[in-house]
Amino acid sequence: MLMSSDRAATLFYQPNGFRVIRSGSHVVCAVSGTPIPLETLRYWSVARQEPYATPELATQRLLGR
Repeated sequence: MLMSSDRAATLFYQPNGFRVIRSGSHVVCAVSGTPIPLETLRYWSVARQEPYATPELATQRLLGR
């Protein structure tokens, strides 16, 4: 049986934070596929509802590269 610490969380991204829909220890970067621990998650798109591991990856995604 998987523990919440072993699975990806499902989040609802908001302008000033996020709400946990399904508990887990991390989310997966929409660009690189890298797991991002929730405590270090800083970059996401509210419009696309997806997380990014770094500001460079967020910029890359938002510019369509």
